[in-house]
Amino acid sequence: MRSSQNLRRTGLVAVACASVVLAGCSDDQEQSAPAEQSQGGVFYGPAQDVGNGTARAFVTLDADGNPTDVGMRISESALDGLPEDLDTPSDVFELDLPEQASATAFEYATLDWNPHGHIPPGVFDKPHFDTHFYMVDKNAVAAVDPANPDYAAMAEHVPEGKYVPQDYATPPEPPLAQQAQPKMGVHWADSTEPMIPGEFDFTEVFINGTWDGKYSFMEPMMTREWLLTKPQLQEPIKQPQAYQQSGYYPTTVSVSYDDEADEYVVGLGDMVMRQAS
Repeated sequence: MRSSQNLRRTGLVAVACASVVLAGCSDDQEQSAPAEQSQGGVFYGPAQDVGNGTARAFVTLDADGNPTDVGMRISESALDGLPEDLDTPSDVFELDLPEQASATAFEYATLDWNPHGHIPPGVFDKPHFDTHFYMVDKNAVAAVDPANPDYAAMAEHVPEGKYVPQDYATPPEPPLAQQAQPKMGVHWADSTEPMIPGEFDFTEVFINGTWDGKYSFMEPMMTREWLLTKPQLQEPIKQPQAYQQSGYYPTTVSVSYDDEADEYVVGLGDMVMRQAS
């Protein structure tokens, strides 16, 4: 994983948007170019209230109807009015993808607000957002439950190495059942950029997740403080050697600020069709 200083060297990125939208659509309605002109456009899932603003997931389709990116748009005001109490657990906002995202590898997304960070201490203990893009359905995520007698075995059941993104690994200790996070799974970090407590300057990172033998989520994480700088960045996503299910997968992750819409945009883009093998 890289610090924001390294990531900014990759240059400016913007999430692709359709140039023509249906007249009269509200913010919460799907938007697209007229069918006779193009099958492409930007389509949105329903908005969720977050802080003093909203967040919503989206997918962009090209003129042939193929997905080019998925992501979420977070209004600038959503970064205000968030809970700060020490006793408040993380808030998880479920963001449904529109049906036009069905060809992608993703089922849905969540925006998680952590007012005081989380484990490991000294690494992720800043107020930040976890943005999960799940490749399994909501029932599978809800089943990541320590009350399940098979919880430890499911945590230790990691995918074959060819299905794990290059260079990603789990810490050698504690056991994966203790590392696993309920309603999420086991988190994997880029081993080429170690996060040493007290030395790692967390601004944003890219995490991958697994559960019970499946590569189950991608997770861009970023601090509120860093987002407030209105960053513009793009980063390649390290790929596995093979894929467990067919679909369109992203090859880049981006975070940007849309001045016209006053929204932060987290995008997984430059999608490529992959076949299960």
